[in-house]
Amino acid sequence: MAISLTHSIVCRPSSLFQRYCFRNFTVPFSSTYATSSALSANKVRSHKWRQPVVSVLEIGGVKIGRDDVVRDDPTNNVPDTVFSKLGMQLHRRDQHPIGILKNAIYDYFDKTYAEKFDKFDDLCPIVSVKENFDDVLVPADHVSRSYNDTYYVDAQTVLRCHTSAHQAELLRRGHTQFLVTGDVYRRDSIDSTHYPVFHQMEGVRVFNPNEWEESGVDATSYAAGDLKKCLEGLARHLFGAVEMRWVDTYFPFTNPSFELEIYFQEKWLEVLGCGVTEQEILKRSGKTNNVAWAFGLGLERLAMVLFEIPDIRLFWSTDERFTSQFSEGQLGVKFKPFSKFPPCYKDMSFWISDSFTENNLCEVVRGIAGDLVEEVRLIDNFTNKKGMTSHCYRIAYRSMERSLTDEEINQFQWNVREEVQNKLNVVLR
Repeated sequence: MAISLTHSIVCRPSSLFQRYCFRNFTVPFSSTYATSSALSANKVRSHKWRQPVVSVLEIGGVKIGRDDVVRDDPTNNVPDTVFSKLGMQLHRRDQHPIGILKNAIYDYFDKTYAEKFDKFDDLCPIVSVKENFDDVLVPADHVSRSYNDTYYVDAQTVLRCHTSAHQAELLRRGHTQFLVTGDVYRRDSIDSTHYPVFHQMEGVRVFNPNEWEESGVDATSYAAGDLKKCLEGLARHLFGAVEMRWVDTYFPFTNPSFELEIYFQEKWLEVLGCGVTEQEILKRSGKTNNVAWAFGLGLERLAMVLFEIPDIRLFWSTDERFTSQFSEGQLGVKFKPFSKFPPCYKDMSFWISDSFTENNLCEVVRGIAGDLVEEVRLIDNFTNKKGMTSHCYRIAYRSMERSLTDEEINQFQWNVREEVQNKLNVVLR
């Protein structure tokens, strides 16, 4: 679950660059290589997939330089491949599946609540550790705080891993009904449904005592009932007349907490996470006498289902055969595959150390092959009589736009082997 802020940003740096991005809000849970003229046309095509790493970008009026994000700091673990996605803001593109879905959700809330929900979609993704974790009650020992899971700019600053990083500030500023959409960042595995950058939307609604007192039920029951009614309506708006069920779950920031599942295309699909906001969050925001609900959903997860997009990498494609298939306001247009180039598999075995993690391996592979790596999968794992553990990973290289050459795949794999051995403290077999 994500629970998450948007309009003019003011970033104030600290001694370690702590960019805490706040905004003056006006409106409104559930991660280029230069080519010379001498290069052949084939070699030029082989480099088209690489995204340029811009030196300066602007988000919501704030300029962010590469040195602000990818820094020579012992705690910094942000690679160029992730920095290059900052500022792309797929959720603000009306003809992109992510933007189309966002606008469809906006449409539901505008019609159901007479445009009472403020909307925020251009918040700065660089936030403090306090905003990202402490303000939404994530425990100090929670796994999500680790350098293995989160991108750190420095010890006190991260790329937000959920849009909830802005919730407390919005509440303090007096917003009581709002939707927040944004790009979020998490170190993760590599496969067709996971990517280090994705998009979330969250919603928050705060109630006054007179609202639940008039209903004759307690505050928590009132908020939970309103929440479920709202989200069941949203599910029908997006998916039609589907069967639904509520599942009890746990989130640090809500109690009680739920997940909404729908029966869609002959299987149960988790749509979102939600719950009644923990009173401590409201108390810290100056709303001691209120109760609230919050929900969060992953836009890619739903868009892949609604548009039948098989690979999360496609959302970042600039190939016209992909982008031309979608139009503003057309929710659920089924993606038509334009090609299916063959994958190339390469296996790599090594003895691991105590510090080895799969996420670190995936970062190395993605840093070298970018979006040409389709999957990294553990296919063998054993421990010998000396207590040494060996892992064998199968790496699938595949472009969604062209056939890869043996030469470039072999070069990728050679570079991966070198980097894995040098950076991850493993011994190749």
